Amino acid sequence: MKRLVISILAISSMLVFPLVGHTQENPSTGSGALQLTLDQALEVALSESNTVRIADMTVEKTGYAKKGSYSALYPNVNISGSYQRTLQKQVMVMDMGGQPMEIKVGRDNNISTSATASMPLVNASLWESLRLSRMDVEMAVEQARSSKIALVKQVKQAFYAVLLAQESYNVMSQVYENAQKNYEKTLQRFNVGKASEVERLRAQVTMMSAEPNVSSAENAVLLATWQLKAVMGIALDTEVEVVGDLNSYTDALLTPYVSEEDLSNNSSLLQFDIQDRMLESTIRMQKKQYLPTLAASINYNYSAMGDDKLSWFPSSTAALSLSIPVFDGLQKHYNIKQTKVTRDMLALQREDTERNLRIAIRNYNDQMALCVKNYEAANATVAIAQKSYDISEKMYEVGKATLVELNDAQLALEQAQLTQAQAIYNFMVTKAALDELIGKEK
Repeated sequence: MKRLVISILAISSMLVFPLVGHTQENPSTGSGALQLTLDQALEVALSESNTVRIADMTVEKTGYAKKGSYSALYPNVNISGSYQRTLQKQVMVMDMGGQPMEIKVGRDNNISTSATASMPLVNASLWESLRLSRMDVEMAVEQARSSKIALVKQVKQAFYAVLLAQESYNVMSQVYENAQKNYEKTLQRFNVGKASEVERLRAQVTMMSAEPNVSSAENAVLLATWQLKAVMGIALDTEVEVVGDLNSYTDALLTPYVSEEDLSNNSSLLQFDIQDRMLESTIRMQKKQYLPTLAASINYNYSAMGDDKLSWFPSSTAALSLSIPVFDGLQKHYNIKQTKVTRDMLALQREDTERNLRIAIRNYNDQMALCVKNYEAANATVAIAQKSYDISEKMYEVGKATLVELNDAQLALEQAQLTQAQAIYNFMVTKAALDELIGKEK
């Protein structure tokens, strides 16, 4: 019973992500399955995940908006035309020699076409707004990078969860095989009268209790694999085989820890910096709204009037328009004040965020140091527990140890192996979160 509880706890702790699909697979996939190393999993995720696609589309969309903003610098050309049919002409009454005379005014047909072109010549606030458009693209690119970094962390953690599930499955399978061998040995001793009925039944119960643990560990491998495929953005029915084991990451436990000052690539702080520059540019743009603006326009008109026969008359004009802001009820003044307050608020938010990030780095470093200590202790314990189990197994074979002592030795070995795997897993998951925090892209 104790072994079952330990197994359930170990399996539950590795599933750090929710279940997102249903399928049926074997943890050791057959031939034809997609074999995945961590690097390959990251490569597939960065090319297939919808998260990355949306981020790239956002950058593309912002780029189009930037190009569209430059249209304000080019001439704005419009062509218009109109036709008017007079149904009843207006009548004017005039005094002609003391006698009223009625005169109909207008023509039956009136046609007018015109072309107008206008463009700004001097507009300082418009030029500053174009700089803001460039910063919008810069912000979109940084947000896309942040999404990719977050995806890399998720893929790493899901990949490590599969390795932990496979390690738990291997441990449970080994426990079940040992229980089978012990039962066979106990049955042989029982048949020759060297073991009691109680020992035989106890060995049988131990073997039967170990089998459900293998099934639970097998199911945990399936759950972790489904989550990995979901994070990668591939179909859940795709057969994959995760290559590697947690022991291959033991060298990472010796990696130097990250300094609290290493925040130059943190995406949150970089986005704060871009927002600050955008607000600074906004203030400049608002101040430049006090400056005069100059625009030029050209108009060409071609019109015709007549009853049966039309007569065409061209006309054209060119104009310069100067606009000098004088008074707007202090609206610009208060807009500038508002933007300055927003910028001050942003500076305080950045300060709090940076402080929390430094605390998070210290916390992650402490967690990783604890994982290293747990691994070193578990590594030593595994060697001792394995030796203890081997000795107990030999002593049980010659009748100098009881089945209870053998089961206790096996339980200690199982606990040590799972603790060792859990320590490596916890370290790598924490390291993945730390890599995301410092802005490491892979």
